[in-house]
Amino acid sequence: MSSKMKISLAWQMMIGLALGVVVGAIVDSSLATTYLKPLGDLFIRLIRMVVVPLVIATIIAGSAGISDTSKLGRVAVKVLLIYAATTGIAVACGLFFAGIIQPGQGLDLSTEGLQAKNVVAPPLVQTLLDIVPINPMEAMAKGSMLQIIFFAVIFGFALSGLGERGKGVLKFFEVVGDVMIRMTHMVMVYAPIGVFGLMSYTVARHGLSVLLPLGALIVTAFIATVVFVVLVLIPMVRFVTGTPVMVFLKNIFEPWLVAFTTCSSAAALPANLSAARRLGATKAIASFSIPLGNTVNMNGTAIYMGVCSIFAAGVYGLPLTMGDQVTIVLMGVLAAVGTAGVPGAGLIMTTIVFTQVGIPLEAVALIAGVDRILDMIRTSINVVGDVASAVTVTKLEGDLGAEPYVEGE
Repeated sequence: MSSKMKISLAWQMMIGLALGVVVGAIVDSSLATTYLKPLGDLFIRLIRMVVVPLVIATIIAGSAGISDTSKLGRVAVKVLLIYAATTGIAVACGLFFAGIIQPGQGLDLSTEGLQAKNVVAPPLVQTLLDIVPINPMEAMAKGSMLQIIFFAVIFGFALSGLGERGKGVLKFFEVVGDVMIRMTHMVMVYAPIGVFGLMSYTVARHGLSVLLPLGALIVTAFIATVVFVVLVLIPMVRFVTGTPVMVFLKNIFEPWLVAFTTCSSAAALPANLSAARRLGATKAIASFSIPLGNTVNMNGTAIYMGVCSIFAAGVYGLPLTMGDQVTIVLMGVLAAVGTAGVPGAGLIMTTIVFTQVGIPLEAVALIAGVDRILDMIRTSINVVGDVASAVTVTKLEGDLGAEPYVEGE
């Protein structure tokens, strides 16, 4: 054969995933922790290395690229409204299916000796104030994504107001964004090895002995997530944008797979940007909404919080009133907004929701045993929601397909 068969990145990651499951089932936990986990940790570090400059450059370019300031305001309002609506529906979906299946009912799991760190929710006013960075450079150094996004949006808005005088700076950030996307493509060459390391460690550490007792929790989260995608996200894309379902699923497969295997929506950010552009989102709207959604649009995390609340209440035999469930929906939306796009962050934020409705925090330590599996489910749907929202807003602005996508752009 004169030419070698080329295997796509998505298939390479699938192979890494399968090999990781096989190897993880064979090796013991200590060996996996010592030799295999670092392979995955390196991949996460590489991705986190590029995320902050990528988010800054793309959001500034996206905000400034919408020269009509009134249009920028419309886009921002529509994006945030869709994020809030879908996140609220996601929490309710998790509560509904967990209420039907009752994953924690009659489950005899000992919580003796388990402890979870008590996370106290800050006042709402303080939460809003903390979005504004006192020192943008410090926010960038710490990776405080909400503060970074706030600064980038304001910077881009101000840059847009300069008109012709700001074109040179706008071009600079557009080029920086393109460089960071290309740099990310270089990092993604390592992705199959990183996926292999993460999966082999996960399987070796948890195994079936941990998964089986909490299987009902995992199944409930999976069912609620699938139903949410089928009944909310896919119809939103199909009927608002007219995009065929299979076209949408094909384009989101790669970012979904990256998020599923790494449990990091930040890792899937570059692939998500490309997916939104391929589905017809303009560069400006995709560059604005996808990085923003990466931090504040957490549909999967919201479902997870609803399911885990019902599960934990069932384990302790605590009845949840309608008022409690409304509180869980509201707190789920707020907590999802504050959840960083890194592995395991959702588990920490769950403690805030539990505290509000009086669920013992020992339940968090119980859920932690299978949180990696739950994290894979919730994170992969977080990124799907970001793409669905981006193409929907682009269609509502009448710009869907207005800018043909060039691969690697």
